[in-house]
Amino acid sequence: MSGPVLPGSIIGVLGSGQLGRMFAIAARRMGYRVHTFSPDSDTPTGQIADEEITASYHDLDEVRRFAQRVQAVTFEFENVPAPTAAAAASHALVRPGGHVLHTTQHRLREKGFLLSAGLPITPYARVETLEDLHGAVERLGCPAILKTADFGYDGKGQVRIASPLDAETAWSEIDRKPAVLEALVDFEREVSVVAARGVDGAFAHYGVIGNDHRNRILDVSVAPARLDPRLETDAVEMARAVLEELGVVGVLCVEFFVTRQAKLLINELAPRPHNSGHLTFDACVTSQFEQQLRAVCGLPLGSADLMQPAAMANLLGDLWTGGEPNWAAACDFPNVKLHLYGKLEPRVGRKMGHLTAIGPDAEARVRAARRSLS
Repeated sequence: MSGPVLPGSIIGVLGSGQLGRMFAIAARRMGYRVHTFSPDSDTPTGQIADEEITASYHDLDEVRRFAQRVQAVTFEFENVPAPTAAAAASHALVRPGGHVLHTTQHRLREKGFLLSAGLPITPYARVETLEDLHGAVERLGCPAILKTADFGYDGKGQVRIASPLDAETAWSEIDRKPAVLEALVDFEREVSVVAARGVDGAFAHYGVIGNDHRNRILDVSVAPARLDPRLETDAVEMARAVLEELGVVGVLCVEFFVTRQAKLLINELAPRPHNSGHLTFDACVTSQFEQQLRAVCGLPLGSADLMQPAAMANLLGDLWTGGEPNWAAACDFPNVKLHLYGKLEPRVGRKMGHLTAIGPDAEARVRAARRSLS
């Protein structure tokens, strides 16, 4: 297909979680239809999409049939198998391209890419055997974090190694899979840059967002991040370099550590809209989800300007432990917006929704609104 994919077209989404749900809301608002493909049914994305296809990502014939019925395909999460992306690309535009997924869904490939691009990362070592792990612990020291090379997010597939004596137990906990050992960074804070790149190479970004984590899961994000202006500029330029070097067409998030020596280290890449960018849905001229749509469809990128200061707080399944949360109490805060993802079963640590607060004192307001739920 030449030229942009215009409203009225059908966009396919591989994946069916909350990111796809918010993408589908943005797409339908602009007059597009949305089909979603995943192994699950009655999903957050499927509840909004025009059509929900339930099949295995490994059923490549079904993937091809799915792609034949849409004009463009994008991803809701980065762990879509490479053959699945290739099968979709045989019948439709796929953005970002499968090469982006190939790099970013595997920590060793991702770190190799970042090193080759001259970008700063945490010290690490490749681990494929227990002997590798012992050697890596000796070189990098303790404490350190052992991470599976693939299929890890929100703290999954990660084990802390406090001393060399923990190595064998940690290796067993990740099922002896290929992994990365990372030196534990003495960081002051974590920040992220969500950015987009268009078909024409245009670049747009949402500034630097400050992130607080709890139990390795994002808890609260604040924009703007109140970071030193020099570091803000450096973080945005590093994000630009990542998108350009990878040839991304779409949205990508770069997560950073800010060390106590005021240096930036890239922690991870996410080639899709990001949890820390959810606040853009309410606070920016163009949300990260509309921006993803615009990029995937070959349309000009929209303004990423932040209209007011904003903060986002995740709502995890833990909130349901004592029964249904008090939604009316949160809605009693006039500058707070409630987003629930339609997930059928709340579980401890599972992202069920989020709150966004807009305006002065946004962080204090969103935290107070979340406390009011229980």
